[in-house]
Amino acid sequence: MMWIPMLSLTALPHVGGIFGGLITRKEVKTWYTRLNKPSWRPPNAAFPVAWTTLYTGMGYGSYLVWKELGGFTQDALLPLGLYGMQLALNWAWTPIFFGAHNIKLAMIEIVMLTGTVAATMVSWYPISRTATLLMVPYLAWLCLATSLNYCIWRDNPDPKKDY
Repeated sequence: MMWIPMLSLTALPHVGGIFGGLITRKEVKTWYTRLNKPSWRPPNAAFPVAWTTLYTGMGYGSYLVWKELGGFTQDALLPLGLYGMQLALNWAWTPIFFGAHNIKLAMIEIVMLTGTVAATMVSWYPISRTATLLMVPYLAWLCLATSLNYCIWRDNPDPKKDY
């Protein structure tokens, strides 16, 4: 029955991704098209493919850490706690950026997310190098996404601000 935790932990990140996709789907065709975006941004079609791959890798990595530490034990508190924190931050970014259209808050949030992912990787390394390596593409993608978020924030001043 060890496949149940493996499938559950691998699938878990996709839960937030599915809800985020519902928010994003509408906004990508309306609000997002009106934003100034850098020329180097990936095409919209790349995002669902990238996130599906990244969510699967991070989910499986969490399973490897969980398994190596014998489940949700005292030793698992920090590495899986950091993982849970980064997952919550990951899921929160889409409603902030696409739902609330709050580009500045999304920028702050994604910087916190990227730092939490790095901390998660540091905590995972002594436990499972494979799990840590599964997070490398995610961290790289977050660096790209953070840069993209910054450029969109910089190039789309908030019209509600008083200057």
